[in-house]
Amino acid sequence: MKFRFLKIVVLTFIVLLTSSFVSNSKKEEFQGQAYYFSKSTMDLGTWGARLSDAQKKQIANRMKGRLEKTFVLTFNKEASLFLEEEKLDAISGATDSWGKNFAPGEQYKNVKSNIQVQEQEFYGKRFLVKDKLQDIEWKLESDTKQIGSYMCFRATALIPTSDLNWYSFSWDSLREKEKDNSSVALTAVEAWYTMNIPVSHGPMEYWGLPGLILEVSAGNTTILCSKIIMNPNEKIIIEAPNKGKIVTKKNYQEIITEKMIEFRDNRRRRQG
Repeated sequence: MKFRFLKIVVLTFIVLLTSSFVSNSKKEEFQGQAYYFSKSTMDLGTWGARLSDAQKKQIANRMKGRLEKTFVLTFNKEASLFLEEEKLDAISGATDSWGKNFAPGEQYKNVKSNIQVQEQEFYGKRFLVKDKLQDIEWKLESDTKQIGSYMCFRATALIPTSDLNWYSFSWDSLREKEKDNSSVALTAVEAWYTMNIPVSHGPMEYWGLPGLILEVSAGNTTILCSKIIMNPNEKIIIEAPNKGKIVTKKNYQEIITEKMIEFRDNRRRRQG
């Protein structure tokens, strides 16, 4: 009787150990891919007011490659890899090499270790931007809507504009900063996330919600998820890029700003 009881205990332990191992293995193997489409409107400012509708349309067509983009987010429970699907220009058949200087590069985020690593290239020089994840104080709203087959919940936040555009450059932003260095411009962000996929990932700088972010609207840009593949047949290794000069986000913004000012001053000297 004692032997039989001992046998039952041992078998129960083996079953529990096996179940735990299988559960942990599935957790480690868990992976998904979310495909996003981004669309931005073009603000031509006071210069654009002097253009005819035909000229504005022509500029919009030429800028389409920069205003409309597609991205892929590969993720597991802890880490994600976000990158743009490169497209050929419909007119010239070439890639937008100049625009790539101010576009987000391959981005790795790890929500467990609070690390972001992003590969950037600026006029032929490669940088590896290492920093903490963007600090976002989300306000969870009660609104809901359906995106594809997923029920989504709304969240809002205010984020410093410079934190969202650290890889880019704007003469308007520089002029505003030179006028008043103490003021901080904020961007209102609206996100929609689904708890059907309980990971804290999202596109670009966005993360930290109790479910995968499927839609984000910030400033003149909206990013919308168009397709999700859970546990794809071909597993993709999610690891941080590792090539380039290591800098922080602040360092990188200072580098490209200094270079753009240098370009402007050199041009003025040649013209004058």
